[in-house]
Amino acid sequence: MKSIKKRVAINFMLVVFFSVLFFEILLINFVKQYYYKNVEDVLTNQITISSEFYSRYFSDATLEDNILDNVDIFWKQTSAQVQIINLSGKVLMDSIGVAHKGVITTEDVKAALKGEKGTWIGKINYDDYNVMAVAYPLKSDEKKVGVLRFITSLEEVNKGIRRIAFLFLGIGAIVILVAGIVSIILANTITDPIKELTRVAEKMALGNFRVRNEKRFDDEVGKLSDTFNFMAKEIVKKDELKNEFISSISHELRTPLTAIKGWAILLNKEEFEDKETMKEGLKIIEKESERLTAMVEELLDFSKFVSGKITLNKREIVMKDLIQYIEKYMGPRAAREKITFHVVYEKDIPPMCIDENRMKQVLINVLDNAFKFTNQGGKVTFVAKKDKEFLHMVISDNGCGISSEDLPKVKEKFYKGKNSKSKNGIGLSICDEIIKLHEGKFMIESKLDEGTIVHIRLPIL
Repeated sequence: MKSIKKRVAINFMLVVFFSVLFFEILLINFVKQYYYKNVEDVLTNQITISSEFYSRYFSDATLEDNILDNVDIFWKQTSAQVQIINLSGKVLMDSIGVAHKGVITTEDVKAALKGEKGTWIGKINYDDYNVMAVAYPLKSDEKKVGVLRFITSLEEVNKGIRRIAFLFLGIGAIVILVAGIVSIILANTITDPIKELTRVAEKMALGNFRVRNEKRFDDEVGKLSDTFNFMAKEIVKKDELKNEFISSISHELRTPLTAIKGWAILLNKEEFEDKETMKEGLKIIEKESERLTAMVEELLDFSKFVSGKITLNKREIVMKDLIQYIEKYMGPRAAREKITFHVVYEKDIPPMCIDENRMKQVLINVLDNAFKFTNQGGKVTFVAKKDKEFLHMVISDNGCGISSEDLPKVKEKFYKGKNSKSKNGIGLSICDEIIKLHEGKFMIESKLDEGTIVHIRLPIL
């Protein structure tokens, strides 16, 4: 398996290699074109001078006569091989004495026969190296009489180009070598933080959530490092909340168990005969057993929600009946605690497909909190109304409220508020999950010492 370091280094090297290769080819080709252009310009300048000299001073005689009488004028301006070609393409004279059979049909000669300058690069049968030929028309009284052709070997030019090419290739090799070293260093700057992050993650996997990763760079890996540290911090926080929750729930479970056990021991004594006290004790046992059962049921619900095994038993119900049930259910408590309980709902709320028992659980839980944190003489209001495609239920109170510090956390699992009346910290979490399963929204607004407003929005399907 290739490491990230190796992949980064190889990919970087491939990019550098192909980039250098591309620019090497580009530069070498540029140098070649530059040298060839210089050779062509020199030959063009020389052949132009010779051709104009011929047209000016030797146009009164035929081309053949000038070759016989003034042949040296054709190569006086150049050190290149000189050929004179008639209009048929046959070589009349070659300065190095090469015998030519047939006619010459190269591109430069064809262009010169048309009255233009022509250039040709190619191989000739009497030399081992490529040559460059420049042909130019010879004119007499503005009439073409033949073609003047200068030919030069490209041997020395090509040698010079090769020397420059090897120099470029050497520089390219050095660039690739340096790039290789740099790529390893750059790969280390990427892989070292990842390796360190991996080591920290392995420690976290073994249960050490106190360990933290040191952020090196403010990049994607640095952001991942921050995320890991935040995750570990949140896990520690959640673990502490869980421990507090276990301690709190253990205490809450112990209270009814202690009362049940105490009264059971007392009532089990043989000499105990007070029937009134016995009835009172049995009522307390019954009440505490119910409280204990409710807590256990809540814990079972919570366990199901956490494991994702909870299912809803939805059916179409009349919301007015559900709201009236809640009003009757909570009414006696409001009267007992001397709290004004006001219920308002619209008569035309359409039937809704919901889990009735779960929705009762939500409303009773929220109202229970509202009564619990509202003092005698206070007020709790439950309003239900249709809002476009939603049923909007609002439960408000003028109780002690929730601090701005606690408000964002009250729906978190295991969280228990600082108020002495706060319970085990899973009730609102369960309510939130139930509302989410109904594809609704559960929102809480509160101000300390002013009261709390809970919004429940359910889609009307």
